Amino acid sequence: MTKKFVYSFKEGKADMRSLLGGKGANLAEMVHIGLPVPMGFTVTTEACLNYYEEGEKISDEILEQIFKALDELEKENGKKLGDPQNPLLVSVRSGAAISMPGMMDTILNLGLNDESVKGLASVTANERFAYDSYRRFIQMFGNVVLGIEHDKFEAKIDSVKAKRNVTQDTELTAADWQEVIKLYKELVKEETGKDFPQDPKEQLLMAVEAVFKSWNNQRAKVYRRINKIPDTLGTAVNVQTMVFGNKGDDSGTGVAFTRNPSTGEKKVYGEFLMNAQGEDVVAGIRTPKNIAELENVMPEVYEQFAGVCKLLENHYRDMQDIEFTIENGKLFMLQTRNGKRTAQAAVKIAVDMVKEGLITKEEAILRVSPDQVVSLLHRRIDPAAKVEVIAKGLPASPGAGSGHVIFDPDEAEELGNQGQKVILVRTETTPDDIHGIVMAQGVLTSRGGMTSHAAVVARGMGKPAVCGCDAIKIDPEKEEFQVGNLTVKKGDMISIDGATGQVILGDVPMIDPVLSDEFKELLGWADEVRRLSVRANADTPNDARVAREFGAEGIGLCRTEHMFMAVDRLPVVQEMIMSDTKEEREKALEKLLPFQQEDFEGILEAMEGLPVTIRLLDPPLHEFLPNAEELITEIAELKAAGNTDELEKKQSMLKKVRSLHEFNPMLGLRGCRLGILYPEIYAMQVRAIFKAACKLTKRGLKVEPEVEIPLVGHENELKIMRDLVEETAAAVLKEEGVKLDYKIGTMIEIPRACVTAGEIAKHADFFSFGTNDLTQTTFGFSRDDAEAKFLPHYINEKILIDDPFIVLDRNGVGSLMKMAVKSGREVKNDLMVGICGEHGGEPSSVEFCHMIGLNYVSCSPYRVPVARLAAAQAQLKNK
Repeated sequence: MTKKFVYSFKEGKADMRSLLGGKGANLAEMVHIGLPVPMGFTVTTEACLNYYEEGEKISDEILEQIFKALDELEKENGKKLGDPQNPLLVSVRSGAAISMPGMMDTILNLGLNDESVKGLASVTANERFAYDSYRRFIQMFGNVVLGIEHDKFEAKIDSVKAKRNVTQDTELTAADWQEVIKLYKELVKEETGKDFPQDPKEQLLMAVEAVFKSWNNQRAKVYRRINKIPDTLGTAVNVQTMVFGNKGDDSGTGVAFTRNPSTGEKKVYGEFLMNAQGEDVVAGIRTPKNIAELENVMPEVYEQFAGVCKLLENHYRDMQDIEFTIENGKLFMLQTRNGKRTAQAAVKIAVDMVKEGLITKEEAILRVSPDQVVSLLHRRIDPAAKVEVIAKGLPASPGAGSGHVIFDPDEAEELGNQGQKVILVRTETTPDDIHGIVMAQGVLTSRGGMTSHAAVVARGMGKPAVCGCDAIKIDPEKEEFQVGNLTVKKGDMISIDGATGQVILGDVPMIDPVLSDEFKELLGWADEVRRLSVRANADTPNDARVAREFGAEGIGLCRTEHMFMAVDRLPVVQEMIMSDTKEEREKALEKLLPFQQEDFEGILEAMEGLPVTIRLLDPPLHEFLPNAEELITEIAELKAAGNTDELEKKQSMLKKVRSLHEFNPMLGLRGCRLGILYPEIYAMQVRAIFKAACKLTKRGLKVEPEVEIPLVGHENELKIMRDLVEETAAAVLKEEGVKLDYKIGTMIEIPRACVTAGEIAKHADFFSFGTNDLTQTTFGFSRDDAEAKFLPHYINEKILIDDPFIVLDRNGVGSLMKMAVKSGREVKNDLMVGICGEHGGEPSSVEFCHMIGLNYVSCSPYRVPVARLAAAQAQLKNK
């Protein structure tokens, strides 16, 4: 039986998404439920994969099926492709299984040539419309299929406009468009060495092939990499009968959402243009009108459209992104898909739809991506700040950002990779700009509406965008823009507010986010579902308070070394390191003890009634001293100045720095090894922990300290350290006359600890995976060197699918973790196990922690809501 590669819209269904692509499946579904859809057919994703298997060639079998489907479409319409009397025209659009808006290519008005354009003019009695459609086709085909830059076509139109002394496309006549077509065809011949193709069937096959090729264009690859979409899916091609929004004042085109994609408000949201084609709306070439105005322009069409919106939302049980065309007063539906939305809108829509009875709480939890939640926790402009607003555009994607003005996406990417903050400023963005948008703090465009490319992409990424800001006049040659008399140059600092559309001169103060009632409600539902507990990594009382406000159920990692770096403490720490005897060290440590105790009091109080895991000193001592090069320079300067007292001190410090020097500090004298060689350091920290705990207990507060020993690789290390902690704690508790429950455990962060976890568990009340170091020691990667030198190449070349320092490596690091959990619990079946590396707030890693039976994850305070939602989703997906 011959494999089917081409399906009529009448043959498809919504559940054939992987085969027909999202667009094709939804077109078929709209036909199925009786909506007015121009007929057509879909060339499947399997045909795309076959094209690449055949060495970028459409096989004879697929060609035969395409022409058979075309023949049936011609019979259904009573028109033939390329007919000089009454031509059938089609659109050719891509449609991947997973929506990739704007990432691949579209061609409209296919089938026009020098003869069929005359037939179109005759049958429509509209010569201007016919030639406008033909020039659009040459321009899109020339760009998408022949690879000629879009701007070169625009320059030809601009030359004709200048000659006619007009500014708008709509002011050009049929004769003007004929002149534009002549210039376009000359451009095609000049650029390709060939005449523009006149055979409609050749046009169709070239277009189908171009869509297949667009699956592997640069912007599509970047989009897939960012959104973790597999390269192996392929794209379908949809060939659809054209309907025309540019036939006159009773025709138009638009894009709409069934709810506001920025706020989630239950109200049809979108834009339209009369006497225009769809690309005019999404390309940002003309600034469109609000969809609400359609009710005044064409009330009957608007009423029908509002009804279709409601029907589609109820049918798909989700907010829909819809494309439509009105031809001679008749409505046609060209696309529906689940709409991209901001995080704020995603939360509101999910919660509202539960209350409306459209979806369940469990579905609502799964509807909001944990990655989206991150953007809800970003800062916004402080409303009390005095700011200089220089312009206002459309509030296209909420949030706020500040950065240096950059006009080129390549430069934005380069500077962003260097850690600089930039705002990408463009007349309008195109899909080719995506790499620059990724690295920018936000996007500002002078043209385009709320559904333009810049707006849709920024919303999907959770980045602020201000679009259609026509007050700014951009000069790309000079790399500057003007607002009235003000000139803003490349590199100048501006801020944008995507919630208000304001463009502000300079950097501005930001404030922390406030969680909406809907978000709190959604997280409440997530808490009812999840099994994993969520803690926070916090080193200060303020971090602990923030974490608790975000729903943290304790602290999974408090890094005590961070408390040593304060200006008033560092000299005392250095005094301790410089000591030559134990007695001198203990004297310095006595000065540090009150500082540590004060910090622990604040953190334990902020987390009253919840567990707090405090890791004893982890880094090597040299990190608290100046580096040797700095000291050598200082010594030379002191010698020249004759400052003998300070010189002696610095020379002594240099001697100590050199004695502490290690060839590989990460694997050297740090963690429990430091505690074993200098037990007085750990004894001081333990004393501070328990003095703080006793003080709070006497005040009537319930505290749950958990003392964590870092870098254990052998059970004897933990045994020695446990004895030290227990002896010190017992002494303090006796001194204070307090009874207190506490735990002693270890951080599992080197492979040997995973392999011998059963032995280590004999001396541990808990394990906490330190997956940052465990990833380094498992891979043999130095994180800083790897990310600076070769990891980006590994990711780009797909040697590794994800950066293992961001997404937990399940096969390698994960296998060690599973081994440690299993053998640890064979010794102690109630052994508490958590994770405190940065993976604790990354959704895929949280899911893995759920799957292997961890008790909790711990992450930075601002990722606690992310982890709460991810933990609930892990439970629902892995029942």
